Amino acid sequence: QVQLVESGGGLVQPGGSLRLSCAASGSIFNVNDMGWYRQAPGKQRELVAGISRGGSTNYVHSVKGRFTISRDNAKNTVTLQMNSLKPEDTAVYYCHANVLGFYSGTYGSRDYWGQGTQVSVSS
Repeated sequence: QVQLVESGGGLVQPGGSLRLSCAASGSIFNVNDMGWYRQAPGKQRELVAGISRGGSTNYVHSVKGRFTISRDNAKNTVTLQMNSLKPEDTAVYYCHANVLGFYSGTYGSRDYWGQGTQVSVSS
């Protein structure tokens, strides 16, 4: 069993900062791509930032220059540093990881999701 546990959400004022963290644990051989998604009320879930095992990153245009994603392969963690937060960043943020594991007698990759953490930006 693999689980992703998120932390770091909260309420901040516009222009403030938050740091989200996510730790993968369980029967893990290797963690491939990791990322953060968000879903605001009445909107579709979107990829905010992604990072490959090798450290290549990508961001949705609206957060470029403000958010930074990073990971620690030894600890199977991924972090999203969010600066200059705006009200439109308000959403539930979900950690995602593609994990190589041993499933039904063979190796394979599976997608896992964190429980979601609320980020609220308001004055």
